[in-house]
Amino acid sequence: MTTLNHTGVSHTVFRLLGIPGLEEQHMWISIPFFTSYVIALLGNSLLIFIILTKRSLHVPMYLFLCMLAGADVVLSTSTVPQALAIFWFNAGEISLDCCITQVFILTSTFIFESGILVVMAFDRYVAICYPLRYTTILSHTLIGKIGVVIFLRSYGTVFPVIYLLKRLTFCKSNILPNTACKHIALAKISCDNIRVNIWYGLFVLMSTLVLDVLLIFVSYMLILHAVFHMPSQDARHKSLNTCVSHVCVIILFFGPGIFSVLTQRFGHHISLHIHVLLANVYNLAPPMLNPIIYGIRTKQIWDLVFHLLFPKQK
Repeated sequence: MTTLNHTGVSHTVFRLLGIPGLEEQHMWISIPFFTSYVIALLGNSLLIFIILTKRSLHVPMYLFLCMLAGADVVLSTSTVPQALAIFWFNAGEISLDCCITQVFILTSTFIFESGILVVMAFDRYVAICYPLRYTTILSHTLIGKIGVVIFLRSYGTVFPVIYLLKRLTFCKSNILPNTACKHIALAKISCDNIRVNIWYGLFVLMSTLVLDVLLIFVSYMLILHAVFHMPSQDARHKSLNTCVSHVCVIILFFGPGIFSVLTQRFGHHISLHIHVLLANVYNLAPPMLNPIIYGIRTKQIWDLVFHLLFPKQK
């Protein structure tokens, strides 16, 4: 590990502390982390398997859900194993290249999931407002193109972060008080001017997550406008019911993130371990709960899961 802080030599190895201030409780904290990861891995893998193997589910809504489940697997796997290694074995050392790779994967996957949620909102809009043209508008070809565009947007937007971090000299410290590497947290321990990193990070936030929230809001305003103009109350109820799962996932995805950002911006009196725990909730909750929400709320998926797990039951 490089230690010559005052000679301009840059650190190449860093140490993640886990949950600072709660080191003695790391073993207990690892239990919900491990449980959440297992549920996320099994739930999303099962969801992907069912959707890909059942031709009856090869419709736009479930194909987008399959993409979301795949992103959840990547999201949880990019952070939780590292956290468990810290909790169980105190293995917090990570190289600069691995740290930057984690930043890239974590940030781009968040943006990818955000994009999928926007497309799922558009999917609900088309299904409710143009039900007869639903499969015609959202053809398999268009779904494939949408998936490619979302992928290119997420990874293309975050790619410059690699260069912005690689150019920095880390001669202040090699300690990161977290369970995973984050862009600005890593930049702050460098000796260089990080104004470009801060401004580009803000640009990425505004051009992806904030824009996506606005697009989802507009989509649901259009959906509500169409639903409340339906002549039948039963039709209104059925249409809104198809959106419940998606709305729950949206709240679950954006809610903890917005709360975490607000606490970091205004909650200066809040302890550091609270900030770190909130950030981990943002990483753990959506991958774990998304398949549960869709499994419970979607009868077709629930029936297929039940028959897959209990094939002899009628």
